Amino acid sequence: MFDPVEEKLIISRDVVVDEEETWDWTAEAKKNYTFYPFTMDESDDEPDTATPVTSPPSHREPASPEGESSESPRERPQKYRRLEEIYEETTAIEGDELTLYCHFIDSEPVDVEEAMKDEKWKRAMDEEIGAIEKNKTWELVSLPKNQKPIGVKWVFKTKKNAKGEVVRHKERLVVKGYSQRPGIDYNEVFAPVARMESVRMVITLAAQNGWKIHQMDVKSAFLNGYLEEDIYVEQPPGYIVEGQEDKVLKLKNALYGLKQAPRVWNSRIDKYFQQNGFSKSPHEHALYFKVQG
Repeated sequence: MFDPVEEKLIISRDVVVDEEETWDWTAEAKKNYTFYPFTMDESDDEPDTATPVTSPPSHREPASPEGESSESPRERPQKYRRLEEIYEETTAIEGDELTLYCHFIDSEPVDVEEAMKDEKWKRAMDEEIGAIEKNKTWELVSLPKNQKPIGVKWVFKTKKNAKGEVVRHKERLVVKGYSQRPGIDYNEVFAPVARMESVRMVITLAAQNGWKIHQMDVKSAFLNGYLEEDIYVEQPPGYIVEGQEDKVLKLKNALYGLKQAPRVWNSRIDKYFQQNGFSKSPHEHALYFKVQG
């Protein structure tokens, strides 16, 4: 909200609306202008006689036809400085600043070529491809007619602990889902998400009754969802099969980045729970319970 008296922006969750007061749109707003004096140094326009100036190679523009006037703005020629001048005007980096910059050495790679040169990232990529192939996520096939493969990319992330120490180099092969076409590459994308009220209720019941709470993190969860559509993706960069570069990968299971990946994963785990005697809450589709005894 904007306070017209104090001329401040206020953020509040508790607001009382006064419907009797109205805004006077005819009143002129008070405008405050702040002027800062400055002086223009014209010494830059004068040639420097003490320092030799190296001009870039001249480039002649083609002559304009008669009758046409060139209205291009006047450009100041670029001034080249010697290394000695740059060193004199440069402030040396202190030891603590240099230590700070050293932390960026172990940052994430910007592309696959850089990651393949680093042994730790190469090992992490091999593990990701191994997990995908072990799960039989895809098969190498020829691209059918009237089909367009979806691109894939690698996403790199360095996981650190509370002390800032690197504990794991994570990478993920992600499908460029933004290029998927509705009705062709996917249909339904909705997947239920647990509400915070349900999480608090479970924790409260466990605290009152002395129950134990087990938290489980399903590694590569989305890779376990079965796809219903025929989806073809390009071979991952850095792992293209030699001699079969023209072939693509037909997905059997979902990959991260697909629009329907959350839904197909939820469909599979929902089927698993119900086959093992769990019932879904009619009010919270992410909550399952099982009565024993």
